[in-house]
Amino acid sequence: MQPWKTLARRTILDHSKYLAVEEHTVELPNGRIISDWPWVVTPDYINVVAITDEAKYLLFRQTKYTVEGTSLAPVGGYLEPGEEPLAAAQRELLEETGHAAREWVSLGHFQVDGNRGCGTAHLFLARGAHRVAERSADDLEEQQLLQLSHAQVQSALAKGEFKVLAWATNVALASLYIADNTGGIQCPINT
Repeated sequence: MQPWKTLARRTILDHSKYLAVEEHTVELPNGRIISDWPWVVTPDYINVVAITDEAKYLLFRQTKYTVEGTSLAPVGGYLEPGEEPLAAAQRELLEETGHAAREWVSLGHFQVDGNRGCGTAHLFLARGAHRVAERSADDLEEQQLLQLSHAQVQSALAKGEFKVLAWATNVALASLYIADNTGGIQCPINT
């Protein structure tokens, strides 16, 4: 299989550092040209499933503009320009929870939308999280920091309480990684 080729791109909306929309001219492998392919540019971001020394998951119950009601959520945030994903994950964990972690595992990086862009999600598992500072988050939404057991997290995942795809994916991949590294099931990890 051959990839599509980008022949040209034109910005049609430059709203802010969080959103731009481009129109691409693309060539398909069969030679067909599409001159008005929409492409959404958003910053890459991280999500972190953090587990404390006491085996508690640091998660938020929070609101989001597109989510009805509340949702459970891991730590998350955008990468700053030039920032490496791991550095962003460590910064966001500290800012949002006041915790640092001794062990960091990349659970992979994933395109948010396979046809329209929308950035890349970098997912992490942080183990050995321990409090080192006060929270200094500047998030717009209301958040309640929780410490949940593994059983509570698995139940919440099964019930659909993580209402954003990247959040549910991060928790599921962290669970698979933990199971795989404790003699449980095998799981492929995109690194």
